Amino acid sequence: MKALITAGGHGTRLRPITHTQNKHLIPIANKLMLAYALDYAKEAGIDEAGIIINGGDTSIEKAFGAGEDFGLKITYIEQSAPLGLAHVVKTAETFIGSDPFVFYLGDNILVGGIKKFIDDFNSHGSNCHLVLSEVPDPNRFGVADVKDGKIIGIEEKPKNPKSDLAVTGIYVYDSHIFEAVNNIKPSARGELEISDAHQYLLEKGYSVSYSEITGWWKDTGKPSDLLEANRLVLDNIKDERKGKIDSASTVSGRVVLGEGTKVTNSNIRGPVIIGNNVGIEGAYVGPYSAIGDGCEIINSEIEYSILMNDCRISNISRRIEASLLGSDVELLRSKSKPVTHRFILGDQSRVEID
Repeated sequence: MKALITAGGHGTRLRPITHTQNKHLIPIANKLMLAYALDYAKEAGIDEAGIIINGGDTSIEKAFGAGEDFGLKITYIEQSAPLGLAHVVKTAETFIGSDPFVFYLGDNILVGGIKKFIDDFNSHGSNCHLVLSEVPDPNRFGVADVKDGKIIGIEEKPKNPKSDLAVTGIYVYDSHIFEAVNNIKPSARGELEISDAHQYLLEKGYSVSYSEITGWWKDTGKPSDLLEANRLVLDNIKDERKGKIDSASTVSGRVVLGEGTKVTNSNIRGPVIIGNNVGIEGAYVGPYSAIGDGCEIINSEIEYSILMNDCRISNISRRIEASLLGSDVELLRSKSKPVTHRFILGDQSRVEID
């Protein structure tokens, strides 16, 4: 079995962060988003993965190389344009060949990985296995119509969903999916919809089975989704403290503290992950915060936020919450005193705050 993982698109809902980097390289709990997908593939016993990238984008290959660090052989496959998920599958036909494969959207994070779903696909002996999850807003997703334990229809982003079962970004196929993606037509928005490919399989009498996610799953399309995924991952970390904590500081809960990090006269309340060579002085770092390598937090308070590498927060008078800061961002005290602070900042931003 092979893995096909998406790492393309433009991440428009995550701008300005994605003006300067591929969204799949945004860290969740100090681990690159796409790294979770690669780990899931390896844990499932897969040793060969194809990663779909935008034409001309070299950032993913620079980050992950040939896949040795993950125990995988990685092939990078350029998609000419974002023409839909079924077009992604179509683009990868030469790479996949006749092998069964798991198709995984690289911006999805879930508990427990994907091995269970591959096992379910094998045990059902089906042509297509979908992973479903109950969601409060099914009109944002492909929606499965299920009757008597069988999928009888799939509809993409319906105005009036027939169920609350969204088709998540995890699909397992045999080679019949290529018949489907090569026979469907573009939708009204000009894309080859993966839901139409699934509907084609149903109408042609192919076997479409499913599993339901019983734990958590996040499609990290928006900043709020990133923060929630970060929270969910941090809920499962184990305490590991390699840095130095002085006697004037208080550290409680599950905290990961990287090498070369110094905590001085500060309060750290987990679950929190703090990278390498971070300086925290006279500060408060609250639950569900992920602080990247090389950051400084001085006389400031932050919680439920993501800071990428080399950020500096100094002398900010009000607590920063629910914020996403790109690499090399500086927040400095200014003269005025705002009531609150909430930030989504791209790489190399500079903001002075009173």
